[in-house]
Amino acid sequence: MMNIHIDTTTCIGCNKCVKVCPSLVLVASPDGSSPIVAHPESCCNCGHCVAVCPTSAMHHELFPPEKLHPIDRSKLPSPESILELCRSRRSNRAFSNRPIPAEHLERILEAAHRAPTASNRQQVAFTLITDPEKLRYVTRFTLDTFASVARRLENPLLRPILRRLYPYGYRYLPSFHRMIDQYAQGNDMILRGATALLLIHTPRDNAFGVIDSNLAYQNGSLMAESLGVSQFWTGFVYMALRHGKAGEFCRELGIDGTIHAGMALGMPQFRFTNYIDRKPLEIKNL
Repeated sequence: MMNIHIDTTTCIGCNKCVKVCPSLVLVASPDGSSPIVAHPESCCNCGHCVAVCPTSAMHHELFPPEKLHPIDRSKLPSPESILELCRSRRSNRAFSNRPIPAEHLERILEAAHRAPTASNRQQVAFTLITDPEKLRYVTRFTLDTFASVARRLENPLLRPILRRLYPYGYRYLPSFHRMIDQYAQGNDMILRGATALLLIHTPRDNAFGVIDSNLAYQNGSLMAESLGVSQFWTGFVYMALRHGKAGEFCRELGIDGTIHAGMALGMPQFRFTNYIDRKPLEIKNL
């Protein structure tokens, strides 16, 4: 059980901690004095109570003073700049041979790590691959899986059944052959010459692993865009993991868990000049 207490000499009874607590650990005092720590056993260790307290009266054993940092809101981007960043973000696959600065990778990882997680479990883990041989392994695994899938889809005995069960597989079949042929000619259409690959994974028993991992991806992706690092979501690798020997892949890379997202990264040959409109925004007002 967490050690949580309130310093009644500095608490001003604003009840902000009560209002932000997602687990009903804190309740307002009937007489309007300091809140009551009613259910410490329910604490999910999110730190909201400590972060919101204006007088540092809230004490939580996981968040001592050295882990508490004031927010300088003058440094926060404007709504306009956030929207411009979202508009300008694209999947730029035209990578250069320049290495990504280590400090850029660190910021991308921190941004991804700071994404929210369901029930504040914080079980999202990251594997950053920069070794060229490991990157080639990822590409070869993906293409070998696609070759195996293509053989099954093209099997005349299985085709009538598989067409009904996996119609999307036949849609991608020409792409599988094209990517395999291109790789034989020295053109990697899986990682596109990325100099880094960030794999995002969680323990196998995490029911919210997909959601948590993709929230982390979005944070990291926007940070990459702000740093001028090109990136794209590695959908083909994800597809291969769903239909191939994912366990073998994870063992090769030392990953214990399930991979839910991947981000190919590299310094761009150039940057986009314009952004384009998407389909009209559809909103259902109720």
